[in-house]
Amino acid sequence: MEAVFALEMPAVETRERLVGFVDAIVSGLPHVRQRENAQLYVRGLVEEGPRKSLQPTLFRLEQPSARYESVQQFLADSPWDSVGVVRRCAERVAPEIGVTAWVLDDTGFPKQGKHSPGVKRQYSGTLGKIGNCQIGVSVHAVGERGTAPLGWALYLPEEWCEDAERRARAKIPGSVGFKTKPELGVELVEQAAGWDVPTAPVLGDEAYGDNTALRDRLDGAGSTYVLAVGAATKVFSPGTVFAVPAQAATTGRPKSRQRPDREPETIGALVARLGSDQARTVAFRDGPDGHPVTSRFVFVPVRAAHDWREGRSRREELLIAEWLEGADEPVDYWITNLPVDTDPERLARLCRLRWKIELDYKQLKGELGLDHYEGRSWIGWHHHTALVTVAHGFLTLERLCPRAPRLA
Repeated sequence: MEAVFALEMPAVETRERLVGFVDAIVSGLPHVRQRENAQLYVRGLVEEGPRKSLQPTLFRLEQPSARYESVQQFLADSPWDSVGVVRRCAERVAPEIGVTAWVLDDTGFPKQGKHSPGVKRQYSGTLGKIGNCQIGVSVHAVGERGTAPLGWALYLPEEWCEDAERRARAKIPGSVGFKTKPELGVELVEQAAGWDVPTAPVLGDEAYGDNTALRDRLDGAGSTYVLAVGAATKVFSPGTVFAVPAQAATTGRPKSRQRPDREPETIGALVARLGSDQARTVAFRDGPDGHPVTSRFVFVPVRAAHDWREGRSRREELLIAEWLEGADEPVDYWITNLPVDTDPERLARLCRLRWKIELDYKQLKGELGLDHYEGRSWIGWHHHTALVTVAHGFLTLERLCPRAPRLA
């Protein structure tokens, strides 16, 4: 996948395409001034500049100081639908990129002070440590020719939910309560699943794969997934038989719940018992020279083991482990609800595809100012991420077909 770069915008034709693209995406905004401000803000995100926060952006675009108040109000307070903007952009861009997966993840936004909504000292993968930051959850369509963000949600820690004064200052709606990152993530997936975009298996790291409620909810909604899991995750091994136990007494209620003939075991223990001889060499991506890059994977049909005593789960899943030649144990594990006869190369490619979201975050932050928003408004953060999505979508289409019209 090639990089997306901000533009110097030397050509009148390029700017005209940008105007046409943004007009089509924000056409649902009810007021002319909102649409004008959206055009201006996206243009500032797209054009070259070291800092994409509001004040330096308007200065760079040579806008009068009076325009600052208008755009600031448009971002922080104006009640326009950021989800609708992301949806229209996704429905325009995602069909063009050859979608192969949806990637669910979260990223940190380092902050000073304590007034930005959701900010606290918490672990951030972006920082690689605990730091003062916000955490944003997002889902992205990943394809052969690019990516397309499908949704954004700001994580609100419990102490924020319980602090009425901080909530009021950050203009957090009363309807917003505490939700875990996996809960926010699965809601974003369910939301985008109702849009006119190509669906694909959902990928995620252990923070999402180890969350059994997320896997249940995705499966229940008809979504497929290939999620990283830890070695301590428990499953029922192949050959486990479920049957109703024989009645031991002549009186009492007859037993009706099926019971397994063995206890569940951790996937680490299961794969170790099977041994590295079960691994097969499979290509997981194409190298820069056009030759496939391979690794060794173990594929084991299993059954989900969480909540089995209550008669739930037990659905068929496929356990995947990457076990390098000469290693004492696997380096990574995944669980998928794709059919067990899915092509092993497709499974291996999906397992190793999640890295593309890190490239996406890098581009969105480094080139389009995703983490440059300085406002302290809940709605402002979501408005900003929606307009960054529009800028990203335009640049993706420019790279794919520079002279194509950008109208819906």
